Amino acid sequence: MKIIALKSFEVEKMNNLVILAKQGDKEAFVHLIQENKISLYRVAKGILQNEADVEDVIQITILKAYENIRKLKVSEYFKTWITRILINECTTVLRGQKKVVPMENNINDLATTEDTYTNVDLYHAVHSLREKLRIVTILFYYEDLSTKEIANVLALPEGTVRSRLSKARLKLQKKLNIQEKEGE
Repeated sequence: MKIIALKSFEVEKMNNLVILAKQGDKEAFVHLIQENKISLYRVAKGILQNEADVEDVIQITILKAYENIRKLKVSEYFKTWITRILINECTTVLRGQKKVVPMENNINDLATTEDTYTNVDLYHAVHSLREKLRIVTILFYYEDLSTKEIANVLALPEGTVRSRLSKARLKLQKKLNIQEKEGE
């Protein structure tokens, strides 16, 4: 019961911050960004993988969110709304790239990120998925968004999100089982 009350308090606190930010309170907006920065980083890194592009996209996302926060209709959807802006910016960067360079298997690169992953094999397996599967996987498992929220963020039917998650799970299971057998 205490957990539900605490979560309800956190949601109310975030909604109040969004309301203040919509009224022009810069500190409230900064606090919202601080609360969501790791989530934004994970999603951007999952899509782009290039650290410089990730940083650029996050900055552009924050700027666009700041300029357009008054257009956010439902305060409870701030995280979904800003994630959608981020994904749109990532897509713009991907479209602008003529050539996609695969991520090298360099563990030192992983150590430099803010977000640490305890399972490097899982990290590489997730990042080997096609973009459509990788995005829903990151949003569902790393960002704890529901299939309904993911459908909303990606403007997809909820059934499509569930289907992509299912395909991603099968591919990850297959890939991780193969890596396990090779390691024996």
